[in-house]
Amino acid sequence: MIKILANDGIHPDGKNALEQAGHQVDIQKIEQLELKNGLGPYQVLLVRSATKVTREIMKANPQLKMIGRGGVGMDNIDLDAAHELGIKVFNTPAASSKSVAELAFGHMFSLARFLHLSNREMPSRGDSEFKKLKKSYSKGIELNGKTLGIIGLGRIGQEVARIGLGLGMDVIPVDPKVDTTNIKIDLYKSDEINLIVRLTSERLEDMLPRADFITVHVPSTGKPIIAREQFDMMKKGAIIINSARGGVIDESDLLSALESGQAGGAGLDVFDGEPTPRHELLTHPKISVSPHTGAATSEAQQRIGMELADQIISFID
Repeated sequence: MIKILANDGIHPDGKNALEQAGHQVDIQKIEQLELKNGLGPYQVLLVRSATKVTREIMKANPQLKMIGRGGVGMDNIDLDAAHELGIKVFNTPAASSKSVAELAFGHMFSLARFLHLSNREMPSRGDSEFKKLKKSYSKGIELNGKTLGIIGLGRIGQEVARIGLGLGMDVIPVDPKVDTTNIKIDLYKSDEINLIVRLTSERLEDMLPRADFITVHVPSTGKPIIAREQFDMMKKGAIIINSARGGVIDESDLLSALESGQAGGAGLDVFDGEPTPRHELLTHPKISVSPHTGAATSEAQQRIGMELADQIISFID
């Protein structure tokens, strides 16, 4: 039996699978500053994005054998330190792809039809200024027939491409590590019809002037990949979505592009200053916001929990 601390929680199915395999799983939260004082008996630490696992924490816990990250990115774990100390680190890259992709489209639809604004104003003004609001928000656009630029063609980027193709969008991927890829479009409850679309990656500077919608799906880069230079290349009025990592879009340059009209709108699920995002981003009329909930669906959490459990059990066995 091993003792496991799910510091940022774990889906009950994953917890049950681990317990049925004979292991102890605890879900109490140890705050960040207290982790360096030691985890006591826990040999496995499971985290999401909320907990940062530093070299100091690892050194304070010589009994630690595994660190599991529920989700895709592992920028909150010191991978070099883990390697040096012989601690196995793993994540669940496939479990939340569909959820993040769907949220990205949620922001696209919201901005295309001004839902982020009408949902704010209808409760307070809908009964007195209905016709005025109707006129204000009657200039929406459809996603069908528009060009979708995808930066990053990993698992999430491919899910975004799949949805975009299904909506009838012209999909342009950008990924320096991918030349071409085949996207299979699955039809609900159909094993007889298989649609395969071959996508060829293009250069960022070629995609930006053509895309009506741009969505970013890359790991933390340490510096923005979309800043003033890239905004200037974009088609005027393009809408940009970030459900990847805070910092991959320069937030000051984004605000400037929105104010000038170069960018038509933005959907932000992640922020450079989490958990205290810039107030002007949260209140800007051209920005649709959500509190880093891309992978926070019941289905994704269940898949993440089970994938974490499977990897731990396989490693121990």
